[in-house]
Formats: sequence, structure tokens, C-alpha cells
Amino acid sequence: MNKKNTHILIVDDEPELRNLLARILELEDYSTFTAKDGKQALKLLAQQSIHVVITDVQMPEMNGIKLIEKIKTQSPETEVICLTAYGKISDGVKAIKNGAYDYLEKDNYRTKIIPIIAKAAEKASLQFEVQKLRKKLNNQKGFEQIIGKSPAIQKAIDVAKKVAPTDAMVLLTGQTGTGKEIFANAIHHASPRASENMVVINCAALGKDILESELFGHKQGAFTGATKDKIGLFEEAHKGTIFLDEIGEMELDLQAKILRVLEDGSFIKLGDTKQHKVDVRILSATNRNLQKEVENGNFREDLFYRLSMFQIELPSLNERPEDIIHLAQYFLKASSLKTNKNIESLSETYQKALQDHNWRGNIRELKNLIERSVILEDTDTLTLETLPFNFQNEANEDSGLPLSLKDIEKKHIQKILTHTNQNKTQSAKILDIGLTTLYAKIKEYGLN
Repeated sequence: MNKKNTHILIVDDEPELRNLLARILELEDYSTFTAKDGKQALKLLAQQSIHVVITDVQMPEMNGIKLIEKIKTQSPETEVICLTAYGKISDGVKAIKNGAYDYLEKDNYRTKIIPIIAKAAEKASLQFEVQKLRKKLNNQKGFEQIIGKSPAIQKAIDVAKKVAPTDAMVLLTGQTGTGKEIFANAIHHASPRASENMVVINCAALGKDILESELFGHKQGAFTGATKDKIGLFEEAHKGTIFLDEIGEMELDLQAKILRVLEDGSFIKLGDTKQHKVDVRILSATNRNLQKEVENGNFREDLFYRLSMFQIELPSLNERPEDIIHLAQYFLKASSLKTNKNIESLSETYQKALQDHNWRGNIRELKNLIERSVILEDTDTLTLETLPFNFQNEANEDSGLPLSLKDIEKKHIQKILTHTNQNKTQSAKILDIGLTTLYAKIKEYGLN
């Protein structure tokens, strides 16, 4: 953490104390700001990112307790340290209840303030980084959110970029976890419809009747439980985009209604007789081979050819090995910020294990794996020991070392127990085994 980039605001109506605190902190290389009261402090906070505020409790007009409440509302990432009069512990308790990081008594703050400031500043810096990343991720809705430089993924991106500005329908195909929804988002946000809604529905997650109601809406009384009119997703997506994920799971009679929307933009709600019109771009995705589904009579041929005007096949992670570490580093940064950890790198053995693995779950599997490792890791580098048993097994096989399943299992169980501070219930959950089994393993390996 760069102290010069850490901003400390001192709020006190006594100029001598303000200046003394500022001098002490500047000697520690912190950047300081001062304010004589709460009103001036809040104004400065609106203009400048402040990591830590040091405020007196007893001030005219707005006391420190009230100021803390306003600071945490205006800038939740900022940490506050409260200065209380000698013997006024109750003020410190109130301050912490209002969101303060800690409190100090004015009579003996000098020996304690620097270590407390350091801890509060570190926490605030991390919180600002998390917020910054969240904003970045929220703003990354176009093609910049797609990570990878491999020829396989770049080919898919190039086609998607060409079709995005049009109103053409796009069918995204590929294995589960290859990023089809991310591609759909990118296409929508690079289109003239970007300012309008994009609605998403997983066609495999709902039964036929519920799916039809979700897509087209229903009238009150259309079925048991339909107590009021419902607007469907096609209406919500009017002028925008609807993304039909796993469309290969949709039943044939519902496919016919989708085809009608494609032909003239019309549909009828459940329980209604009136036609409704919408202007919607349809993007769809499937992990099935729809051509074979057509041949087997499970998918309408006319709908298939309409949906697949542009078909983009997304490569599996195994087909883009040069992107694995790049993706892993991206997920590492995101997971570290999310869990308030400072993990910066992947060990060489960890990277090799990722590169040698057969990624059946693709990017989704990699993302979940990194999140798991970040939770378990106690150092600043992800190590092989944080990977699941099968990864460690693969790594040992590849290294040519003598392989002992018991040694690997014992080491992994010990790692989990250490991570959970010997919490057996939590450890069993992480290991995905029964509590009785865990106790048996602990006894077998002498891990008590």
C-alpha cells in the first residue's frame, strides 16, 4: 500500500490538535486533509476519495457520532476512527455502532494512532479496490468483457462484432460453460438496441406451461394461481433483445409460438384472445447439436434455420489452452477483492496443473476452481495444495513422483482443517464428505 496515495482526513474544531495530527501522519508519509467541522468534512469527502477519517466526538453543530453515520452513507468504503474524551467509553461504543472502525481516547492516542491508522487504511484501500472493480465489471458489457487472445476465441469475437450492429438473429453454440451468455450480452451492447432492455431466460429451467407464461405473459384467471395479469419477457424486451438460453430444451408446441414471433412479431398471452405485437431481436444458445435434433424430430427445422441465420460456435477451454492462465489471473484478481484477500499470483505448479487439466466444465469450472483456491489459500500465491484431490493426483502423476493416494488425501484434509481452524462440520462440507467419514479419516491419519 502506497502511503502517499492514502488520504487521511482529520476533523476537529481545535486547530492545534488538527495540525498536530496532520504533522504526525505526514511524517509517516500519509497525505492529510483537515476540516474544522462536520459540514466542511462532508463537503471535502464529496470532492476527494478519503481512506480514513479521524474525528472528534464533541464538536459544535454536528457531533462526531452523527458525522460517522453521514460518512458511512456517503462513502461506505471510508473507515472512521473516533477521538473521545478520557473516560467516555460510551461515546466510543456509540461510534462503533454507527460504523466507526475504532476509537481512541485523546489522552493516550499518540502511541496507538499509527498502527490503528495503518490497519484502517489497508482495509479501506481494499474496499475502494473492490468498489472500483465492481464498477469496472458493471461497465464491461461489450466485447471488452471477453477475455482471451487465442485464435479460436478471436474468430468467434470477429464474427460476433460483425453481426452485432445488425438486427440479425444469432445462435450461439458450444459446450456448457463456454461463455454464451457473455457473448449475447456483448452482441446486445454493441447493437443499436443497447439502450433498451436485454432479458434472459433459461429454457431448460422451467416446465412448458411456466415457460410459456414467462415468455408471453398471461391474463388473470388463465390458470390456477393466475390472480392478476402478467407481462411476459417478450413485452419487457420490446425494442430491445431477448436471449433464449438452452433453446434446444424447448418443447415443440412452444417452438411454434416462438416461430410466430419471429415471422411477424405477434403472440397471444395465455388465457387471452387478443394478439400482441413486439419489436424484439432474438439471440439464442444451446449446447446441443440442433441439426441432429431436427433430424430426430425434436426441433422444428423452420425454427432452426430462422434462429441460425448467424451461428457462432464458441470454443471449449481445451481448444484455447493459451487463454487458461490469462483467465485464471483475471478470476484471481476478482476473487481476491471479493474475499478481501491479497493474493497476487499463481505458483508454477498451480499453473501447470491448470494447463494439464481436462476442462469438461470449461470457463465456469475454472472460475469456480479459482474462487475455491482463493478461499483456502493462506499465502499471497495460489499453491497446488488448494486444488481439489483430482488436480493434485494429476500433478503428481505428471511429475513422475511416486504416487500415494493416502499421502495426498492426508495432506489435503490437513489443509482444509487448518483453513477452517479445525471446524469439522465446515471441513466436511468443503471436502464434500460426511462428518462421520471425516472423523474416521482424522483418526486413520492421526490428524488430531
